[in-house]
Amino acid sequence: MSQIKVAVFVGSLRVGSFNRRLARAVEKLAPAELAFRHIQIDDLPLYSQDFDTAYPATAARLKKDVESADALLFVTPEYNRSIPGVLKNAIDIASRPWGTNSFAGRPGAVLGASIGSTGTALAQQHLRNVLAYLDVPMLAQPEVFIHFKDELIADDGTIGNDSTRKFLQGFVDNYVAWVRRFAG
Repeated sequence: MSQIKVAVFVGSLRVGSFNRRLARAVEKLAPAELAFRHIQIDDLPLYSQDFDTAYPATAARLKKDVESADALLFVTPEYNRSIPGVLKNAIDIASRPWGTNSFAGRPGAVLGASIGSTGTALAQQHLRNVLAYLDVPMLAQPEVFIHFKDELIADDGTIGNDSTRKFLQGFVDNYVAWVRRFAG
């Protein structure tokens, strides 16, 4: 099977992001047929409908990055019971102008980590609502709401305990099967 290109959106810009660590852990557990590419969202202007006639270069790059992917992976924190503004802005940019939604039809999944006991459950539900509208077929199960502790996942994505590794491997296995249904 040819390589499946996965666009990874990490909703946190923080240097020591727990969600970036989680994304790296997922990547380490995935088979070699998946090629992960982290999508840059920290240099995007705030979306304005004025862009619809002449997209800024960074916004055009984002749309191209999404369109070159076979699948999507969103790894997000929860800010104020929802998704971070930087992630929503990126989604708005790549889904516009009307009729040029770069996300449509690409299979996706969402997961996240937070220091809060409910993980990122509400942010993920909000994100799923947005992505459903944008015609992104989403993996429904298993849901991954990680209550993050510093020793859980290292900066390089190394998972600190067997139970978390097994749980995340289950997610990865389901995600790979989901993406394969849409590939090729």
